[in-house]
Amino acid sequence: MPRAIDATARPVCRPPTRRRFLTAAAGLAACALIPGAGWAQDPPGLRFFRIGTGTTAGTYFPIGGLIANAISSPPGARPCDKGGSCGVQGLVAVAQATAGSVENLNLLMSGGVEAAMAQADVAHAAYTGTGVFQGRPAFDGLRAIGTLYVEALHAVVRAESDIFEPGDFRNHAVALGDEGSGTLVEARLALAAYGVRETDLTPLYLKPGTGAERVASGEIDAFFIVGGAPVGAVSDLAERRLIRLIPFAGPEADRLRTQHRFLTATVIPDGIYPGVLATPTLGVGAELLVRADVPADLVHGITRALWHENTRRLLVEGHPRGKLIDPANAAANTSVPLHEGAVRYYREAGLLGTAAGEPAATIR
Repeated sequence: MPRAIDATARPVCRPPTRRRFLTAAAGLAACALIPGAGWAQDPPGLRFFRIGTGTTAGTYFPIGGLIANAISSPPGARPCDKGGSCGVQGLVAVAQATAGSVENLNLLMSGGVEAAMAQADVAHAAYTGTGVFQGRPAFDGLRAIGTLYVEALHAVVRAESDIFEPGDFRNHAVALGDEGSGTLVEARLALAAYGVRETDLTPLYLKPGTGAERVASGEIDAFFIVGGAPVGAVSDLAERRLIRLIPFAGPEADRLRTQHRFLTATVIPDGIYPGVLATPTLGVGAELLVRADVPADLVHGITRALWHENTRRLLVEGHPRGKLIDPANAAANTSVPLHEGAVRYYREAGLLGTAAGEPAATIR
């Protein structure tokens, strides 16, 4: 007979070495999450910090991993001024793969993560109890650390497809995004703006990687994903098949942006995917969010680490979207109030306020 497992046993957690830090951080976080171990029992000198990101085929997960590395500084790590981590002393952050924005905010509400990446419009919906969160209590304890970059709505088809504009999605099989993702929220909004109902097509609710695979095989006609270009799922597909992106522009897109103030006009650049021309589409800010009850000193340290010059290099070298993550844009027009710890950092850095001296973001 198999030997019984002792449910009361505790794993031995040791501080990670400088090498293979991300792997070690993930292991330590998993150690902290063993049932019965609890957050109150973090090993002395360590604090674990989970960031809800997105699917591994999107942009949130790799960016979240870079951020987790940048804000961490476990015991024994090399000092910042000697080429080591410039993160918060004793903090071990880890990027947690999820379905995306909606799931991340649900996890943040329930305490399943300590921070979350989410689309600005979805964050505002959670904060106000509207949109996809209609009928639920407003998450008025939601706070922003800052805006990271602008994401783009991608609607991807094979090059030979007979879909050329949003109205053409009718009578086609389309992956609209996974349940719990911001992509599904945005796809529904975008299609409705062009008069396309979900019942007008064959909708599938798939992760972007699965959607891309089924487009490649010809099983379905298109898939949607919201992410900072280049998105992994789209790049991988474009390496195997000739693809096109469907534009979202014109009066329909203009009206949608007027109705939803967190949506913007953006362009997916020419050639960012092999053989794909510049494509106008809808954009939305990606924000890093926490709960209001996270200690101000901790959020101040995380914000400072996020915008440290060493982190900037890490982001630029680590992901094509990294060079667009700019502290100058972080505090302006966030969809929810800034956390008090972030406010303190932005004021110290001279990044909060406009030329007229007014706050650039709502502060509570």
